[in-house]
Amino acid sequence: MTLLGHLWAGVMLPAIDILLIAFVFYQILQLIRGTQSVPVVMGLAVLMGITVMLRFFIPLPASLWLLDNFWRWAVLLLAVVFQPELRAALAHLGSHPMGRLLMPTRLSFVDEIIGAVGEAMQRQMGMLIVLEQDVGLRNYADTGTAINGEISKELLLAIFHYRSPLHDGAAIIQNDRLAAVGCLLPLSNDPGMAKILGTRHRAAVGLSEFTDAWVIVVSEETGTLSLARQGRLERELDVDQLRHLVLDLYQNRAKRNLRR
Repeated sequence: MTLLGHLWAGVMLPAIDILLIAFVFYQILQLIRGTQSVPVVMGLAVLMGITVMLRFFIPLPASLWLLDNFWRWAVLLLAVVFQPELRAALAHLGSHPMGRLLMPTRLSFVDEIIGAVGEAMQRQMGMLIVLEQDVGLRNYADTGTAINGEISKELLLAIFHYRSPLHDGAAIIQNDRLAAVGCLLPLSNDPGMAKILGTRHRAAVGLSEFTDAWVIVVSEETGTLSLARQGRLERELDVDQLRHLVLDLYQNRAKRNLRR
């Protein structure tokens, strides 16, 4: 076996194995954090520690036999006790980026966005929706109120209702989650734009000048739909055009992720 083969078998594979196990345990802890399962996990950890002590340090054969038999049936016990968490974990796997490598990306959230935009146009409700791409927008999201929730038409309409305390500012969408609302965006540096566009449109163009984000704008005065990207503003779009553009955006992004 070559030196590279020895290095792979002796160092790299064990390191990958340890990192994988650590990742799995971390995800389990994240999943059960704040739930009633935490005391159960702590109890199992105590039993595991006692088992190790009895096996290697304190010779108590009867107690060790009892614990060994317990661990043989522990899988069934865990399946019963953690049934809700296991179901949630499988659902989370499907929505996780690693899970998307195994199944087509679900883009139902796009329909929720488009549905909200269409109704906002009819009601002349101002909207400012940011679609984050490769450049992170955490510094802008931190200026607003964190949501980190599922996207729905009803939620977006409630947020941008003129009586909502969060209707001023932008809603930032990261992947398929509504990250934050009421966020402040930078205004465009183009001095000529201030003469023809309002603050909402200038903020949309401004963010698209600094990042690769797409920004959807619905005018409160006219109900017209615009899209800012790459420092340019496409005005007077219709809902079908927006749906086509946004679907293409996320489908191409999913293909790029698969190639990576």
